[in-house]
Amino acid sequence: MNDLIENKYTIEGSSFSIQRMRRYGFSSMPRPHSHTFYELYCLLEGERVYFINGKVHVAQQGDIVIIVPHDLHSTASSQVEQFERILIHFTPEFLHDASRSLLQMPPFQESVLIRVPRKEQPEIERLLLQMVGECKDQHSLYNAFVRHLLAELLIWLHRIDAVSPSLPQSSHPMHQKVSEITSFIQMNFRSALTLEKLAQQYFISPAYLSRIFLKLTGFHISEYIRVARIREAQKLLRTTRQKVHAIAVQVGFEHVSHFNKTFKNVTGVSPLHYRQDHHY
Repeated sequence: MNDLIENKYTIEGSSFSIQRMRRYGFSSMPRPHSHTFYELYCLLEGERVYFINGKVHVAQQGDIVIIVPHDLHSTASSQVEQFERILIHFTPEFLHDASRSLLQMPPFQESVLIRVPRKEQPEIERLLLQMVGECKDQHSLYNAFVRHLLAELLIWLHRIDAVSPSLPQSSHPMHQKVSEITSFIQMNFRSALTLEKLAQQYFISPAYLSRIFLKLTGFHISEYIRVARIREAQKLLRTTRQKVHAIAVQVGFEHVSHFNKTFKNVTGVSPLHYRQDHHY
């Protein structure tokens, strides 16, 4: 069977994009990443393993994953090889002022997997396919119609979350174990953590832990520790006026030169340039 990857449609530059894709066989993101816009990953068929901010989840048919700006995430195949999804990216500015206020309500403050009830799935799918169709056909005022449909989808997600706000967790034991390990790293990244110490603490062989951690998160253990430190530094650069040297020490670096080099390797820019572009 051949993959089906439809065109990626955009409105108002990078303010909104949507793409439908069907794939066969195992696949994963090349790298976990974050971005400055919202993402809706809408799974029409199959299963996907999602890694969101240190936790592993299994998205099933009908689920929608909401990724908020700056949250680290990746997706990979489960044991179900085939999947179909619609991926939406949008900025708050794409919405009208009244609709934009929805983003201040649950479930849009933190990244989350929404388990859409079966009875609601046809309506959600209708909205998604209608957005794709409007972008493809581009009839008069299609951009306004897509904006309206997106707002309607956000209202549906808010209502669904209000009824069942708990985040579904994977029942796979290693998914839970990796989530525990990433949570431990996030709480202790200033310490001298190593693969061997973590493997011993969680009673797993280093080789197996290294392999399963990479498969589920997209990171080697040592790399994830560095990224945890840099993401905390990004948060401090965005939200405080602390000096770069003080932030470097706070997130576990002894030398500011090492911090600057690692920061640029992870983010692509220096700490000062990152602060200039993202400071609140």
